[in-house]
Amino acid sequence: MEYRKFGNTELLVSEIGFGGWAIGGVANVGGVEIGWGPSDDSVSKLALMKALDAGINFFDTADFYGLGHSESLMGEVFRGNQDVLIATKVGQKVGLDGKIAIDYSKEYMIQACEDSLRRLKRETIDFYQLHIARVSHLEHGECLEAMEVLQKQGKIRYWGSSLITFAPDPEAEFLMNAGKGHGFQLVFNLINQLALPIIQEAGMNGYGIIARMPLQFGLLSGKMKEDTVFSKDDHRSTRLTSEIIGEVNRVLNRHVLPLTEKYETNLAALSLSFILGFDKVSTVIPGIRTPEHVRQNTTGLVRLSEEDHQDLQDLFETEWMPILELMKARG
Repeated sequence: MEYRKFGNTELLVSEIGFGGWAIGGVANVGGVEIGWGPSDDSVSKLALMKALDAGINFFDTADFYGLGHSESLMGEVFRGNQDVLIATKVGQKVGLDGKIAIDYSKEYMIQACEDSLRRLKRETIDFYQLHIARVSHLEHGECLEAMEVLQKQGKIRYWGSSLITFAPDPEAEFLMNAGKGHGFQLVFNLINQLALPIIQEAGMNGYGIIARMPLQFGLLSGKMKEDTVFSKDDHRSTRLTSEIIGEVNRVLNRHVLPLTEKYETNLAALSLSFILGFDKVSTVIPGIRTPEHVRQNTTGLVRLSEEDHQDLQDLFETEWMPILELMKARG
């Protein structure tokens, strides 16, 4: 495992991190599925331990993943292990009406941080993130004040924001212009390269960068077929259509698969390697729920030639943009 400095912070993070959404298990809020289907806690714990053995030291979760269950599992396995870096998120909750609610009030955030620390069995969160906050929340200011208070109290070491999928720019620009925060989490992969300008600008300004959804819901593994059926408690059941899967596979087979043969690797590893080819990216967090996922996401990584890396980058404009628009329409 290789490690990179997380922006201007003192954190040294593994290039491959652990995306902890799926281990949260099934969760439904107000009729909306917010999980990846059923998970087995015993297997999830083995995956967490296997990840640590593989050199992964950066574990990303959120208080909304499994409504706190993902955090609790990490707390049970790691129990305050100081060699483990934990990143979690705040801002989404179950409202009084039982539906998804957004709360970036200072009072709520401080209490939510205490709750996360209790579940994680830790005294400090290494990187605390606003969970898809919008400019209006940032302008209001309470969430920024809460972060600064928590940092002064030693409850968090560093903080930043997890940006929205299809338009990450406004919130990132607001925080950079204000000189606030220490890092960003954003969607970045072969299919969705919308965040590349933010990655470059933020990296130049000393912000750490977490690349999430590196395999775009598993599409870039090349294992999905047009007739793939997701369980109703898997959020992908409403997001991935046979048309989207078919179009992705068409581009992979025509333009990307030949490179796997050249580099003697697989589609997933090549996709991760593409992201790691950007030096401003600090860590990539594929979703992991089994020990086998750990193995798959930490082996086969390669260093792409400049020409091949640029060719993959160019596919965004020529091939992926129309498919990304299909995805955007699905939410």
